[in-house]
Amino acid sequence: MSEQQPVVFVVDDDRAIREATRSLLASVGLQVQTFGTAQEFLRAKRPDAPACLVLDVRLPGLSGLDLQRELASAGSPIPIVFVTGYPDELVRAKALGSGALCFLTKPFKEGDLLDGLKSALTAESDD
Repeated sequence: MSEQQPVVFVVDDDRAIREATRSLLASVGLQVQTFGTAQEFLRAKRPDAPACLVLDVRLPGLSGLDLQRELASAGSPIPIVFVTGYPDELVRAKALGSGALCFLTKPFKEGDLLDGLKSALTAESDD
């Protein structure tokens, strides 16, 4: 396991949500990288450090569920906290059934996101 500081990747096409989430996470001392699309996230060089992903369900191009599936099939099962502005129980069940640790509806409580990330980073550091 790496001794580097954990990184939280935020993938959301809404710039305001990305920035608000980045600001919240930075305020509690987390290192954050943000992306507007799943494709941007996949192209980026990611540090060799414990990490988790705050992932919007609905994204242009590759959806959040598509990205989750692609990461799993590539052998990169990064812990995921899903967020969505469009709650759908079928999508929620699919995301959680495929290994997501948390599924939050926007607007979510800051504490709920931080709790989900704590679980995700704990799961990642146990690997």
